[in-house]
Amino acid sequence: MSEPTLPMLPQGPVDLTSIPTDHTGAFDGDKSDGEEALAELGPELSELQERLFAARTAGSHRSLLLVLQGMDTSGKGGVLRHTVGLVDPQGVRITSFKAPTAEEKAHDFLWRIERALPSPGFIGVFDRSHYEDVLIARVRGFAAADEIERRYGAINDFEQGLVDQGVQLVKCMLHISPDEQKARLLARLDDPTKYYKYNPGDLDERALWPAYREAYEIALERTNTDAAPWHVVPSDKKWFRNLAIGQLLLEALREIEPRWPAADFDVETERKRLLEEVPPE
Repeated sequence: MSEPTLPMLPQGPVDLTSIPTDHTGAFDGDKSDGEEALAELGPELSELQERLFAARTAGSHRSLLLVLQGMDTSGKGGVLRHTVGLVDPQGVRITSFKAPTAEEKAHDFLWRIERALPSPGFIGVFDRSHYEDVLIARVRGFAAADEIERRYGAINDFEQGLVDQGVQLVKCMLHISPDEQKARLLARLDDPTKYYKYNPGDLDERALWPAYREAYEIALERTNTDAAPWHVVPSDKKWFRNLAIGQLLLEALREIEPRWPAADFDVETERKRLLEEVPPE
């Protein structure tokens, strides 16, 4: 069965209406096959994440940052549960960026992002990110046009700096259709156990769908660089979304190629000491 490999977004103008939201690329299986394929990624993902975590004790400065952006209901939480959940949570740092606080507004927009970056050895996950500051800020007019323009360049410089410091970036735009979003919102209203997920404000944002699509297209085009490319992940099928991002994480960890740190002590001496010790009474 083919791997769900997603190509990087080509550089240049972006037209999201031309990118299907429900296709499964080269993967020729169904939902059951996809869920099984995701589970099969687990052991290698887990081992590579543990090696990344262990390598920091020997001075490795490498880390991984997964950036998740998408319209409401696109499935950021599902990715966290089903895909990121395959690795040891001790080595993961998840940050969910909400509306900035008064303190955060007093600083440059990247200030709060820098404070949430993963330390060496960790996988960081941004549930929304610095891209909110060129998406909702553009659509809702929270920043002037010249400031939005400045931010695209600031983001590119910032991400280039991260890569130079050893951060492996995986940027994913979770791409869903308006019809699928409507179905997911209705599902929340039909199930009392999902009322807590429903926010009436989501309908106000939904009414601005064309403006958000345009904002995404501009942001994707302006920040799709060689150092930090974008992946547009078809997300109408939740199982494929989870599998595709799992494959992207696996490829990123393979590229880092973390190594188990060598012992900084004499293994045979320590073995002998253990075997010869007198058991405590």
